[in-house]
Amino acid sequence: MSKTNKYSPEVKERAVRLVQEARKDRPSLWAAVESIAPMIGCSTVTLHDWVKKHEIDTGVRDGIPTAERERIKALEREVKELRQANEILRLASAFSRRRSSTASRRSEVVYRPAP
Repeated sequence: MSKTNKYSPEVKERAVRLVQEARKDRPSLWAAVESIAPMIGCSTVTLHDWVKKHEIDTGVRDGIPTAERERIKALEREVKELRQANEILRLASAFSRRRSSTASRRSEVVYRPAP
């Protein structure tokens, strides 16, 4: 499931910058966001999310920065792939052991001719 980006990074940066400038004249962050969102053509919630993400990335707000979040996701994907590979190897090893143990039992059977 891929996310389509309707807004370019430049538009997002400009919108965040406009909110930061408008924040000086407004009583709250939300009021600044509400004044800028219609100019950009996005919802207030979307713009508010961009502002929060920018604040986290710049260290103004607590949270996990975007780069760190992407790194964590990549590591989680890698761990998942490695676990799948380990499971395949474990099953292959068990299958191989079973085949070799039945083959060795067959070679140990002594066939004696009937008297």
